This record gives sequence, structure tokens and C-alpha cells, in this order.
Amino acid sequence: MHVNYQTLAQTLASLTDGETDEVALMATVACEVHHADDRFDWTGFYRVTEPELLKIGPYQGGHGCLHIPFSRGVCGAAARTGEVQLVDDVDVFPGHIACASSTRSELVLPVWNKAGDLIGVFDIDSDQPSAFTKEDADQLTKILAATFQR
Repeated sequence: MHVNYQTLAQTLASLTDGETDEVALMATVACEVHHADDRFDWTGFYRVTEPELLKIGPYQGGHGCLHIPFSRGVCGAAARTGEVQLVDDVDVFPGHIACASSTRSELVLPVWNKAGDLIGVFDIDSDQPSAFTKEDADQLTKILAATFQR
């Protein structure tokens, strides 16, 4: 099953209409995205809570790492560079942090607020190799912008 991004975007727009609390928005996005596709094994946010540090935010799936420095892993790379990280094989990503040993591939997107501040990263892990496409990255980038930059 692959995501119907048009339906997902409409659902999230409806569910989050008028909501401004970032944690409430993150919880809703994590839940809806997680259940939208069988490829998504772990889906959640890491929040920027102090300079150069991400802490676990709302998520769906097994336990995540509690904190990730910007200097480490796929999530850290997304936060450090401000660029989407689409990793087909986490075992060959330099400095990958194995929060779950089942993770084979990963998609991490930076999350910006309306003021243009990085507020966190949205992390999706899959237990399948090469699970994510550029379309996933592009569509989820649009959904995150529509949710957090309004």
C-alpha cells in the first residue's frame, strides 16, 4: 500500500485546522502518516530543544532515541544541513544511530515554522531497504510546510 498524498494532505488540513500548538500538530501528523503506508515502521518527530540538540517528540512505533545531537546520524544531518535525507541503506550512512535494529532505510525531513526557524525533523524509518522515493520526500515536505508554516 502506498500513500495517497492528496487524501493525506486533505485529512491533515482538516484535523489540524486552527491548531497552533506545535506538539499537537506533530502528534497528529505522526499518527496520520504512520498509518498511511505499510512501509512506515517508525514515524515521528525530533524537536530542537536547545542549540545543536534534538529530543524525541510525538511518534508512532517502538521506542526512539531520546536525544540526538546535530552532529550524529541521519536526523542530525537533516537538522545540521536543513536538507531532506533519503537513505536507501542505513548501514552505509556514516554515523547512523541505530535506535531500532530493524531499520533498513530512512527518510528525514527538516521542519520549519512560519518564522523560518528549524523546529525539528520528521523521521520515518522502514524495515525494508530502499523503501522511500523522491515523491515521498517531495509530498511530505509540502504537507509539513502546510501544517507548520501557516
